[in-house]
Amino acid sequence: MRKHLKMLLVSLVALLSFSATTSTVFVKAEDDKPLLVGMEAAYPPYNWTQSDDSNDAVAIQNSPDFANGYDVQIARKIGEALGREVVIVKTEWEGLLPALQSGKIDMIIAGMSPTEERAKVIDFSDPYYSIQFAMVMLKDSAYAEAKSISDFADAKVTGQLGTLHYALLEQLEGANIQQAMDAFPVMRVALQSKRIDAYVSEIPEAISATNALADFTYVLLDPSFDVPEADATISVGLKKDSPLLEEINKALAEISDEEREEIMEKAINTQPGAN
Repeated sequence: MRKHLKMLLVSLVALLSFSATTSTVFVKAEDDKPLLVGMEAAYPPYNWTQSDDSNDAVAIQNSPDFANGYDVQIARKIGEALGREVVIVKTEWEGLLPALQSGKIDMIIAGMSPTEERAKVIDFSDPYYSIQFAMVMLKDSAYAEAKSISDFADAKVTGQLGTLHYALLEQLEGANIQQAMDAFPVMRVALQSKRIDAYVSEIPEAISATNALADFTYVLLDPSFDVPEADATISVGLKKDSPLLEEINKALAEISDEEREEIMEKAINTQPGAN
């Protein structure tokens, strides 16, 4: 009886030791996995694609290219805080939410606002940037002297597909709203070819556009667009009930407002075509 009891105890201890070891290995394996961050890599200065790893760029999954920009540097800060490598998953804007929900990516860091509609299907971190809106046009445009939302009567205007930007166009009194476009590079080409008169953007992208293209300018409107407070910020998108949310908020809290502005300034100055 004692012999059987002793064997049972030995077996139990061995089983518990194996379970503890397995659990430790599993957790370590999870920690060793890279953070897969989804973004367009086509929205400077928030994010763009480049051919090398200069200026702390991050590798793009299944590509020889790299991503950089404000979003990328915020992702790096989060990765450092979590002790995990960051890998960028280049994804079209309309594919970001499906990619997150399917598990293809761990998070979205792509200049995305935590709108009420999006918050129904995914969770958002605390904001990592606040937005001011602008209208971008050619310097010789009849609308280059616009001062308010009432100064765009008959203007052919557009914004990015699936974004708050496009919805804001309805506030431009008498404007001729065109079909939404897939990405900012597409809108820049449309503006250069005069297929549109202006597009709605944010100050960093507007500065980016005017730095890269000498014939571009932008205006800030007063009165400007009426925007819900939550929609005038940018946050990290996560799956509902993601265990990463608390850690990400802690990481973001360590980045001061001054440092955020420094990161954005560097992104504007190092984006393609800035010099």
